[in-house]
Amino acid sequence: MSENMNRPLDYSQKANWYQIPEVTKEFDTFYVYATEYIMTSMAEGAPEYADMENAEMLEGAAAEYMLHATAYADSTNVFMPYYRQVGLRYAGVVWKRDGIFDASVAGMPYGDIVAALDYYFEHYNNGRPFIIAGHSQGSAIIKMVLKKYFVEHPDYYKRMIAAYPIGYAFTKDEFKTYPHMKFATGECDTGVIITWNTEGPKNREVNADTCVLQPGSMSINPLNWKLDDTYAPASMNLGSLFPNKDTGKLEIQDLGADAQVFPDRGVVVTHAMGEKMTEEAAKVAAEFFGPDGRHGEDYVLFYCNIKDNVAKRISAYIANRK
Repeated sequence: MSENMNRPLDYSQKANWYQIPEVTKEFDTFYVYATEYIMTSMAEGAPEYADMENAEMLEGAAAEYMLHATAYADSTNVFMPYYRQVGLRYAGVVWKRDGIFDASVAGMPYGDIVAALDYYFEHYNNGRPFIIAGHSQGSAIIKMVLKKYFVEHPDYYKRMIAAYPIGYAFTKDEFKTYPHMKFATGECDTGVIITWNTEGPKNREVNADTCVLQPGSMSINPLNWKLDDTYAPASMNLGSLFPNKDTGKLEIQDLGADAQVFPDRGVVVTHAMGEKMTEEAAKVAAEFFGPDGRHGEDYVLFYCNIKDNVAKRISAYIANRK
């Protein structure tokens, strides 16, 4: 497929969507995937942005659909567009320069998602209430959507059940600057933003600098849905989604994933371990997410609690609509 890197993708073309679901439910989710252009972006001479032929991005998006986006599939019709994303290497350059990598997604990645949203609302949504969700870079783009796109389209915003831009910085100052955005205060409020950044204890102990945190970042606890430091033991975890160590097949497991918010840092700390990585990938992860990061596990450790929470917020939305 030919593409002009200066123009948004054409979302009338089904090839530019990972999934256009059969509509069987009353509610939708629009899901924006995380940075999947990672290791190949580190190669000398690699482009700053992935094109639509980038195999690492396409394979990663498919895996992320299974690991993350399916948490919304029981309750909603999940729409997931492809978009041309910034590679991790260049995102890191912008992070080191600005203290956050927002500027690296403000051009082509945001432009593609805006075009996808335009097409989705005009041709696929048919007035249904919706959730907008994502992870990491996808959540950075959703933050811009919340700040800009939904201000330009308040009629759409009124139908937003909730936003789950998990794994990216949303700061207290941003909620003051953009008062139409509201952070969740519990497990059933609607029209709100639900997010957290997961770490292991050592990250907090060493005050690790990561590319998804800023001073004043906020997190909600995905087990007890509190903003304070009330500890949620692993017994509150309804199940994590991880590959079976023998078969490799994804299955719901008990990984002992507890959770506690530390408001001073704006993170959720868990004692559950992250995924095993190659030495090269672990080095890259430590550079961007600290020595004890759990960024890749923001969804999977709390998978069943997310699925349960989506259903509860939809029920609350229905009750409030009556």
